[in-house]
Amino acid sequence: MKKKGILFVCIMFLLVTILGACSNNNGNSDPEPSSEANNQEEPLTEIPLPIVNEPMTIDYWRANDGKLTASLEHFGEMAAYKKKGELTGVKVNIIHPPLGQQKDQFNLLVTTNDMPDVIYYNWADAIGGPEKMLADGKIIRLNEYIDKYAPNLKKLIESDEDIRKQISLDDGTIYMFPYIRSDAVKLNATAGLIIRKDWLNKLNLEVPTTIDEWYTVLKAFREEDPNGNGEKDELPFTGNWGPGDLTKLHDFAPAFGVLGGFHFKDGKIVYGPLQPEYKQFIETMAKWYEEGLIDPEIMTNDGKAFDYKITNDLGGSYQGGVFSGMAKYFNLMKDANPEFDLTGTPWPIGPAGKPYMTFSLNTKVLTYGEAITSSADEDEIKYIVQWMDFNYSPQGHELFNFGIEGESYVKEGDTIKYTDKIMDNPGLTYDQALATYAMSIMDGPMNQDSRYLDALMTFEGQKQANQVWMESDDSLVLPTLRFTEDESRLNASVMNPISTYVSEMMTKFIMGQTPLSEYDKFIDTIESMGIDQIIKIHEDAYQRYQAR
Repeated sequence: MKKKGILFVCIMFLLVTILGACSNNNGNSDPEPSSEANNQEEPLTEIPLPIVNEPMTIDYWRANDGKLTASLEHFGEMAAYKKKGELTGVKVNIIHPPLGQQKDQFNLLVTTNDMPDVIYYNWADAIGGPEKMLADGKIIRLNEYIDKYAPNLKKLIESDEDIRKQISLDDGTIYMFPYIRSDAVKLNATAGLIIRKDWLNKLNLEVPTTIDEWYTVLKAFREEDPNGNGEKDELPFTGNWGPGDLTKLHDFAPAFGVLGGFHFKDGKIVYGPLQPEYKQFIETMAKWYEEGLIDPEIMTNDGKAFDYKITNDLGGSYQGGVFSGMAKYFNLMKDANPEFDLTGTPWPIGPAGKPYMTFSLNTKVLTYGEAITSSADEDEIKYIVQWMDFNYSPQGHELFNFGIEGESYVKEGDTIKYTDKIMDNPGLTYDQALATYAMSIMDGPMNQDSRYLDALMTFEGQKQANQVWMESDDSLVLPTLRFTEDESRLNASVMNPISTYVSEMMTKFIMGQTPLSEYDKFIDTIESMGIDQIIKIHEDAYQRYQAR
């Protein structure tokens, strides 16, 4: 009897043990020790180097860049990536679509089940956005991985509320290691209106700061022969914008308190072309065009035609950036015309009373970044995340912004100076030379350092332009908003025809092909095309942004 009781207890204990094991396994034949092990890991406080001791290769897809291809075949040959490979122990197999075909190739790539481990892309161009890529299981959520394996990006997110909001989707998901500009104001203020300072000096004119002063200056450029050839061939304002496009004249629209798209007005989101101030802007541009103050070929200029007009003393002002719009022409003209001089002008003040601008100075997280795809080996993801996070570490930051110390740059206190290999390369322009070493001259997964900008701006006109553009007002500009899949479809179906119509009518009004007496009809047509629906989805998206 006693033996039977002991046997019964043993049998019951065995049954309870078996049933407990089955219960813990949730009916699956394979337990998940890797998840449990991950939960026990302490978050990294720095990236260990090397990251791996066994050979590991990451397949990495991104668009190529013309500056890099001037001397290298792919990003993997860049000095920064080579050094990163030595330090981390991780090799990278770079896959580039043909130049100019990245959108089409990306759309084909994400339809397959055999994607590379990592994709670097402008996710604003992804159909349905990153939200659809996540919903379709093409890329993965990174929040938990960043918490454990990306101490450098995590520090940036936690130390800057703007970065936290801008890196996140509306539900808080982080899906990429992005192109960041934490020193946003300086790095974003690199484009605006540019004018011939030597022409101003010759005519005893000051840099224009208001719409009325712009009119006075452009009129003088047209009438008073600042190029000194005795002919009335000056083009007071010119540009290089592509066939049928006058929308870059929108750089003058903020002076009237409007933008060419959606913006804030009195605390609400509005569509600029519907506002009465937009008509004032159109009337002003039409007057300038009629009086010959705007290049009549502005819609047909290609790059060569534009270069010709600037370097042959014809163009008096235009929209551009500190590098392709200024340094390029300073270098081209330094021997041909030593007096040639350019300066950036403040964003003009008009009836709105402030130097409003067309883009945000506070955009710290751009839409470019690298995401991990569902094709990546699950056991390797934590190492991929560490490899990606390296770019934001102190060592990676300097490597990808400046290149190799002693070769491409030197330090002078806190200042960075590029060497002659970059600034006086016999076979490459400075941007092509820097692209062989670092990514700062391009876009890439890093926190771009404003010292790169200071080191490259060698002309006084560039420095002055950057400074004056920083002093503008971006309060009309919306933050980067995220739309749901349904909102995105609606936005595309309604806004594409509206944008086309606005561009066409803007051109016709300014060039005098359609009289301004038909402006009310223009407004009625936009309203009949469903613009109210699009304003509503912008308002909803902004509320979600505020709630992040």
